[in-house]
Amino acid sequence: MSTYLLTCTPAHGHLSALLTVARHLRTQGHRVRMLTSVRYAERVRAADVEFLPLPPDADIDLDRPDDAFPERRGLRGPAAIRFDMIHLFLRPAAQQYAALTSALAEVPTDVVLTEPLFVAAALLNELPRDARPAIVALGIFPLGTKSRDTAPFGLGIPPLPGVVGRARNSILTVVAEKGVFRPVVKEADAVARATIGLPLSRFFLDWAAGADALVQFSAQEFEYPRSDLPASVHFVGPLPPSVPHVDVPEWWNDLDETRPIVHVTQGTIATDDFSQLVAPTLAALAGEDVTVVVSTGGRPLSALPPLPANARAAAYLPYAVLLPRTSVLVTNGGYGGVQQAVGHGIPVVVAGQTEDKVEVSARVGWSGAGINLKTNRPTPEAVRLAVRSVLADPTFRARAQELAARFAHTDALAGLDGVLHSLSPRFRRSEEVR
Repeated sequence: MSTYLLTCTPAHGHLSALLTVARHLRTQGHRVRMLTSVRYAERVRAADVEFLPLPPDADIDLDRPDDAFPERRGLRGPAAIRFDMIHLFLRPAAQQYAALTSALAEVPTDVVLTEPLFVAAALLNELPRDARPAIVALGIFPLGTKSRDTAPFGLGIPPLPGVVGRARNSILTVVAEKGVFRPVVKEADAVARATIGLPLSRFFLDWAAGADALVQFSAQEFEYPRSDLPASVHFVGPLPPSVPHVDVPEWWNDLDETRPIVHVTQGTIATDDFSQLVAPTLAALAGEDVTVVVSTGGRPLSALPPLPANARAAAYLPYAVLLPRTSVLVTNGGYGGVQQAVGHGIPVVVAGQTEDKVEVSARVGWSGAGINLKTNRPTPEAVRLAVRSVLADPTFRARAQELAARFAHTDALAGLDGVLHSLSPRFRRSEEVR
């Protein structure tokens, strides 16, 4: 039996992914601990995982950051990215690190598994290998590894091949690190020196590629090609969805197989304002010969605008039976949801330009599996034209189906096991005993 410590920033989407990993490791008989927000204590313990609380100063609700930082409201573009990097991720790092090192001192640990935005793991990674456990970064959002073949992460700019593309990328990297994100670089360096007495050897969004391993939960075909990809990066395919059983809604039999089904969702977090995507989609498709199926992500149906005659809604939907019948997904660009749709061969219309969604949206457009609307608030006309295009042009579905076939040949958790097997002698011994 091995001992694993998972570290997770206080964000619902991050927790859901890491709990899938934690449950898998527990079923194999390993000891699993998780360091995260006190808000998630019950969910962690329900997974038969030992819960460790983050200190209050590091326990920022990343699902509702404007509550903790009202000055964040209204920020857009680079200003918003800079603010989030500094206040939401870097400044909690010292308290994270204190909790992390305390947890490691209490229990000998074979491997720390972390999502890349848990900055304390980046600090731990700077220590000599014999002074820390193995560190595995879990790629639960698009790959942020710096490359001569890609623009800097966070800009949402797809690759441009050839010498011209590499020159552009080089210039953008300098502009990003020396200009746009210079305050972030300075803050990261100050945090690292104050906490561990060392500078960060990599920009903190790129540190995960320098860990002992980076397990990217996607197929390589859904990611930008990198000729200089580090050997530490392993593509293992999407994580299986961790969705509780959901009954079909009462209106399920209203779905007409002769009409395309368009599913629209803003996920489970960005549901305070349905005017961003759900409302424009309902208005856009009210007169179209389609059936629009809306998920509120748990919000009451009364929070929705009035539904047109061709629309149906539920708080949650049984994706196992809905997605095989869906023709188009309209989404704000959550990484897991987009990959789940593409894994069913469903083309995507995506409208998301915040957090990692700008990078997810860019990959949808680049891959050919859908249309990137390049906005958080599309107009009804833009949604209508995009949905019509995806339904009329078979190349979008064909590309989504190509990716689905690639996804079908992956097993994310088995791939993770293989990486852990290579890093942990204790893991290898336990496998031999079994």
